[in-house]
Amino acid sequence: MPITIQLPKVLADLAGSRSIEANGATLGEAVDEVAGRFPALASRLRDDKGDPYEYVVFYLNDEDIRLIGGFRVPVTDGDEVTIVPAVAGG
Repeated sequence: MPITIQLPKVLADLAGSRSIEANGATLGEAVDEVAGRFPALASRLRDDKGDPYEYVVFYLNDEDIRLIGGFRVPVTDGDEVTIVPAVAGG
């Protein structure tokens, strides 16, 4: 069973769904797999070095990945990742 990635509306439009499944031993591998299937998402999920953008927050089972290893954090079947883009304004 793969992990589930929940996308915000702005990214879901590029993937055709708010929820997609992905496989990988780490979150980075899962993101790579998603980027391969949905090329329009690739540049929205990670920078040119393959790292997450600072203004796109990934939560692995409600934990901010920036605090637990970034894209190197291991994932297991059934994990849920939620992607939240930064919102600016005033």
